[in-house]
Amino acid sequence: MMKNYNPVSAQDYIPRDLLKQIQLQRLQKIVAHEYEHVAVYRERMDERGVKPSHIKTLEDIALLPFMMKKDLRDTYPFGLFAMDMSDVVRLHASSGTTGKPIVVGYSKEDIDVWVSCMMRALVAAGVGPGDIIQNSYGYGLFTGGLGAHYGIENLGATVVPTSGGNTERQVMLMRDFGVTGITCTPTYFIHLCEKALQMGLDVRDFPIRVGLFGAEPWTEEMRKRIEGLSGVEAFDIYGLSEMSGPGVGIECECHNGLHIFEDHFYPEIIDPETCEVLPDGEEGELVFTTISKYAMPMIRYRTRDITHIIHEPCACGRTIRKIARISRRSDDMFIIRGVNVFPSQVESALLAVEGSMPHYRIILTRRPDGLDNMTIEVEISGEFDKIKTLEELQAKFSHSVERILGIHAVIKMVPPNTIPRSEGKAKRVFDNRMDSNNQ
Repeated sequence: MMKNYNPVSAQDYIPRDLLKQIQLQRLQKIVAHEYEHVAVYRERMDERGVKPSHIKTLEDIALLPFMMKKDLRDTYPFGLFAMDMSDVVRLHASSGTTGKPIVVGYSKEDIDVWVSCMMRALVAAGVGPGDIIQNSYGYGLFTGGLGAHYGIENLGATVVPTSGGNTERQVMLMRDFGVTGITCTPTYFIHLCEKALQMGLDVRDFPIRVGLFGAEPWTEEMRKRIEGLSGVEAFDIYGLSEMSGPGVGIECECHNGLHIFEDHFYPEIIDPETCEVLPDGEEGELVFTTISKYAMPMIRYRTRDITHIIHEPCACGRTIRKIARISRRSDDMFIIRGVNVFPSQVESALLAVEGSMPHYRIILTRRPDGLDNMTIEVEISGEFDKIKTLEELQAKFSHSVERILGIHAVIKMVPPNTIPRSEGKAKRVFDNRMDSNNQ
């Protein structure tokens, strides 16, 4: 059954046997292309005694070496390119903590694939011609802005290229232009809604009905908060610069996992410690191979995102598999007093308490005796102003955090608009433990 079928999404519904044939053909071709044109990867394959001819089945992908973010930094800027620069029509880059950005390149055909995947993502969220979509992802070297822009435009919808920032003006345009959908980070959309209320406006009175939110992990609790605050239907869209950008996968109307456009991005789940390939349904680290991107292919790229593949058929009729919502990354984890903690766990604990706002910061410090402290700053709504009520609320936060994490945290409640808002990815964790050691 093909509910809400659209010709743009024809590849989403092809029989699994045919899809596997397409995947294998594309995998064999991209591995041969990578082996011939990228010296670093050819050397790694030779060290393993693996040649492109060894890839005879999809399962043979396990013979190939992994790629990691470090590889992009070590070969900066163009060391992983598999085409001559005369065939590279676009460069994007993301900032890195080492000072060197992650650089990715695209051929004209790569851009076409990216656009088609973004169009399929938009269709899955119910967007089509006649919609007016406000694109509040950042334009420029960041992949989000242009990736969403080209998809919206080629689908036949109207794009409003607001990019990030100038939030008050964005609210005005959203209202005046009759915007029906938005693309941005979930935290920035909440900021837009709050700014509207400060201006005496309510986004729930606007025509906007759908939001595609990505570029940062977010929880089901955050979805409920977004939908309650704005009245939009919130869709989780997934992508990463190393693959192409936004449009690697998205939720359908069932909202129980993200469909991966696996005719272009072949997914695996591995044990992050042993690198063993895990069967569908088991949680581990998500690994992708770009089987149709030629300017800079990424083979068995370790994303550090933790999830599992949902093999069961989806009620929407799509045959492409889904992954469970990504709410954490293996490299986002921090250890406090021997306990592994993910920011998404803190978010779930806070938003489970009535009166919390979806703005928080986790501050880690170290006491002179060597013990770690975790302080969680959380905004509360202005209606809580009585001392007794505040004490009760603080106790609820503490209990909720301790119940989910199993450790105690200091809860610091702060007034509305105290925590700085982000126009891009929200920074949640501030690890000052090294600074504490130096004091």
